Amino acid sequence: MIGMDGSIDKKDFVDCQEDSMKDQREELRVLEAILFAVSEPMTEEALAKRLPEGADIPSLIQELSSQYKGRGIVLQAVGGRWAFRTAPDLSGVLQMEIKISRKLSRAAVEVLAIIGYHQPITRGEIEEIRGVALSKGTLDLLLEIGWIRPVGKRKTPGRPVTWGTTQEFLNHFNLNKVSDLPGADELKAAGLLDTRPTRSIFGEVAVNKDNQGFPDVTDENNDEGPETLNFEERQV
Repeated sequence: MIGMDGSIDKKDFVDCQEDSMKDQREELRVLEAILFAVSEPMTEEALAKRLPEGADIPSLIQELSSQYKGRGIVLQAVGGRWAFRTAPDLSGVLQMEIKISRKLSRAAVEVLAIIGYHQPITRGEIEEIRGVALSKGTLDLLLEIGWIRPVGKRKTPGRPVTWGTTQEFLNHFNLNKVSDLPGADELKAAGLLDTRPTRSIFGEVAVNKDNQGFPDVTDENNDEGPETLNFEERQV
């Protein structure tokens, strides 16, 4: 309050300052909450519409930016807009793995099973067992997932690459070693083995290791059927 002599009452002045600081703190809280909640950077004009009338947006942004300086989250200008971002110097420790569930085609499941039971095995031998040509993409996919790997070369003309399973294959299927793969009796019990005596599980080609087998062969491009298998693709 201003006195008769033009002086300002000290108590009123202090109260006014405290009220102003309280309002600013509240505006900072609102600004922080808005910028934390939005999915896209916001312009100062858009922020002004959400804050109390008369709020000094540039000053508030500067103050909020100062409060977050040196922390893991910083207030950053992005294309003339404002948004919270992780501190640039922490990018090296913020790589994250995203797991995406996908399904292997029936053909890929068959090839994986053949490699699992017959390894080391060449591409040509896989095709002989399946009775159909093998798409290059099938091996590439299994290689990309990390379930198969080249394990050597056959000592025959052309020196074809032989394929085998990996440690990741054992981890995914909870196996201690390859010999822990289910045998013929277990596959029959699970309904995964063709038990008809007049026909092998791979058509007319009977090349099964220890009389073990897999589901009936289908066309290379047929992705349907109960033999599809889930796996997780990791992206960084």
